[in-house]
Amino acid sequence: MSRKASIERITKETQIKLSLDLDGTGEAKVCTSVPFLDHMLDLFARHGLFDLAVEAKGDIDIDFHHTVEDIGIVLGQAFRESLGDKKGIRRYGAAVVPMDETLAEVAVDLSGRPYMVYNASLPRVKIGEFDVELAREFFQAFANNLGANLHVNVRYGDNVHHVLEACFKACARALDQATQLDPRIQGVLSTKGKL
Repeated sequence: MSRKASIERITKETQIKLSLDLDGTGEAKVCTSVPFLDHMLDLFARHGLFDLAVEAKGDIDIDFHHTVEDIGIVLGQAFRESLGDKKGIRRYGAAVVPMDETLAEVAVDLSGRPYMVYNASLPRVKIGEFDVELAREFFQAFANNLGANLHVNVRYGDNVHHVLEACFKACARALDQATQLDPRIQGVLSTKGKL
């Protein structure tokens, strides 16, 4: 069973091509014109063992918001498409990741019902040219388009780069767990019979 997807999204604000293989080796080819996001997506692929290719162009002369949010949209759609009917997947995943002084926790339920909790109180600063509040926009767009219940909790941390890096790594590891096939699961892991 192939658990792959290729998505293209073209709007007046962004042009995005993305391909995803859930059963990859962590190989990433990412070029979004947003260097910090490139870094986050590269480590996301590596720590989730997903093969990910992203090419994105957007109206970054205005700011990075549209590009970051739209990549979250497309990545969520790619995960949803790659999972197909979700038969045999573990559905739930959770990971706690340290990054120096930071500890971040992410839990996910691939329930088909989008919801996000984001507990990361960060100052409104930039990492390079990247506004840190855009990470929340990315995760919200991702959860909505995947149809996932996503909880991102930063237990503690001071360095905003470390905080966001720990969040992306924890998200990747939680998703790797949730998307894994388990031969013991017949159909979908739900008493409703549908996810």
